[in-house]
Amino acid sequence: MAFWLARQRDGQNSDFIQRFDPRFWTIDFPRPMMACVYVTGPDSLRVDLEIHHRDALAGLIWESEDTLDHPLLAYDTDRDYSRTTLRFRWKSEGVLPLDAVHGPTLTIEGEDAAGNPRSWYVRLWNYAEGSPTDALVTLPFSQLAGGWDIAAAPDPVEPSRIDRMFISLVPPAYDPADPGLLASRVNGWVELSEIACEGDRPMLPIGDIMIPPHDTRIATAYDDSYNQTPTRLMRNIRGLGYRDEILHYLGMSHYYRLKRQADGTLLANHPRLTCVPAINWLRALFISGREQGYDVILSYSYELLAQHCPPDWMQRAHDGSPALTGWEPPSALLSPVNSAVDTHLRELGLQLARLQVEAGLPVKIQIGEPWWWVNSDFEPCIYDANMRSILDPAVPDITDMRADLSEAQKAALSLAGARLGTSTESIRNDIKDAQGPEAELLLLAFTPTILHLEMPDMPLLNLPDVWQHPQFDRLQLEDYDWLTSGAEALRRQAYETMQATLQYPLENQDYLAGFVLNAEDAESHWQLIDAGLDEAIARGVPRRFVWALPQVCRDGYTRLPTPPPDEEEDDMEAFDDVIYPLALGRDAAVSPEFSTAIVLTASGHERRNSQWSDARLRFDVGPGIRSENELGTLIRFFRARRGAARGFRLSDPFDFSSNVMTGTPGMLDQNIGTGDGLTASFQLTKSYGEVADPQIRPITRPRAETIQVAIDGVASSAWLLDQGGKIVFIIAPPAGSTITAGFLFDVPVRFAEDRLDVAGANFAAGEAPSVPLIEIREAV
Repeated sequence: MAFWLARQRDGQNSDFIQRFDPRFWTIDFPRPMMACVYVTGPDSLRVDLEIHHRDALAGLIWESEDTLDHPLLAYDTDRDYSRTTLRFRWKSEGVLPLDAVHGPTLTIEGEDAAGNPRSWYVRLWNYAEGSPTDALVTLPFSQLAGGWDIAAAPDPVEPSRIDRMFISLVPPAYDPADPGLLASRVNGWVELSEIACEGDRPMLPIGDIMIPPHDTRIATAYDDSYNQTPTRLMRNIRGLGYRDEILHYLGMSHYYRLKRQADGTLLANHPRLTCVPAINWLRALFISGREQGYDVILSYSYELLAQHCPPDWMQRAHDGSPALTGWEPPSALLSPVNSAVDTHLRELGLQLARLQVEAGLPVKIQIGEPWWWVNSDFEPCIYDANMRSILDPAVPDITDMRADLSEAQKAALSLAGARLGTSTESIRNDIKDAQGPEAELLLLAFTPTILHLEMPDMPLLNLPDVWQHPQFDRLQLEDYDWLTSGAEALRRQAYETMQATLQYPLENQDYLAGFVLNAEDAESHWQLIDAGLDEAIARGVPRRFVWALPQVCRDGYTRLPTPPPDEEEDDMEAFDDVIYPLALGRDAAVSPEFSTAIVLTASGHERRNSQWSDARLRFDVGPGIRSENELGTLIRFFRARRGAARGFRLSDPFDFSSNVMTGTPGMLDQNIGTGDGLTASFQLTKSYGEVADPQIRPITRPRAETIQVAIDGVASSAWLLDQGGKIVFIIAPPAGSTITAGFLFDVPVRFAEDRLDVAGANFAAGEAPSVPLIEIREAV
């Protein structure tokens, strides 16, 4: 399927929004504070906050440049706020009021008239009418001034060069010099309503594309999108053609409520589980999704931000070191045998399911990537106190998963794997018991970890038997490490292994393609991701997701739908895998044809540009017809092909072998590639001319029974023939190895015309008819 990395709008549909549209405000803050922003009406928004520290400050932000929406859906950059007025009604509770010292302040970042970077601090109370917690605020940008007392010491704002602005929100006991904890957690909220922009430039152009649905779904993650309104995310999802379901990962760092410990630390072991901002943000997502016809799959995992994870919840290696990921800051993996972890995860699943029911959505819960961690030193993290209590102390600790393990050590891995399976089974059973059998439980498995080549015993640890069909309603697979590195053979092997082990029918499987961590990899990675989606379609996987929306928007990834079926076009592309039925006579004509653009300069010199990398063949097979019976065979074959509409195979009498032109093929005839240890597919090709600069011809119609393949000169049978003349190895050839092949082949052709002229008198007189054929250039 076609795709496009859009960098900016270039003639696509656009519309206008009011500047300061509530959908496009964002929120940001330092952890462990938590806040969210969501739309409550066409001219209103709400911010919810949970605050723990005296110096905590959140900012409600308006950016002049849209860096979050997809380039085809973003609003235009406009830094000029001259003669523009923003007006809104302010209501608040649980934060400093408008009239307080350090009360809500509009920080404006931009440049002064000389072009120097500047910030202004505009006290909202100076422009408010009403009470400190319920007031109408009017901000005329050309008349704004920063400072506490604008009558005595105004600091005029330069309105024509504003980059961004944000309203500060702080707790009632705010002290910017005191990083200590508040007496108790503060839950606050702010509402802006009746938001209006007046004066000059009150409207902003905005992209307004609507990609037709393309039968691909989208994934999002709260950790990446907590700062945006759910309505904004939904606008991108719908505009880019994603439909039916949204897979939303709850994340590992922003959803939970923190509990103060005796030593003053804050940990994610609060009995309420989730914080108010996360819950209200999810409710807003559910409402927006339901109104537009989307179901939302909620995903959560055995992972928490390490700084908020109770130490006894963590998986640990043999030396007691915690299981930490490579993210910065790191997250910790939770032990599935810890009773507090078990309670947390089971209660969390039930809470999420209740939220879906309250929103009028079907219950769809994904258990995301449940596994025992193996750290960068290949040490399995199965030695937390709870797991040690059930392991045989006589069995030596496993310090390297790459080692040749004893049967007793493998039994320890199997025991840990079984306990992981029991943990996920408990989550599944709880939700099914509470919500009924129609509740959909999904399992997400990351095959590059579970089936790591260097650690052959990983399936004992992270692929428990209890996961077999029909334990979960759907099995979701992702392999983005392998996908974006081109590890084709590993991916194909993984599909077969997971199918053989867990036995989920394809109709009960999903595929997640992604993701692009770094923007500089966009060009190469998105091509592979898009191809991975197409491959999943070809494998018959019914539901496919792109992971994830933030990277889609950042890189402008635009998946385009397949054009609607066109009967005439389909006929033109049709190919009948049959051979031309008549032997070609000695007088048959073959004409290789290139396309070269030749420019004659004023001085008489030529400049030549070869426009085709491969020749296109033309044939005249008329001279091969020797009798009226053969003439009848030709006419029947011509009619069956519907003239030029359908292609077929032709054996070229002058060039049909990998060995020179017509020799007996051997496995060393043609060099078709060099192994890199990852790539499994190699296109059959034939080279002509000098070794230093050969003309390479893709072979798309080989005779399958004649193919011989070798790796570094050693015959190999561990391969399959794929469509288009591709050799697909079961195991990728090693890096640096030379892949060679020998084969016989046919040429894909069609009749050159829709009319076949045959004159009986001429044929009786020995004059052969002209039957022109033309080679079909097939995609490789």
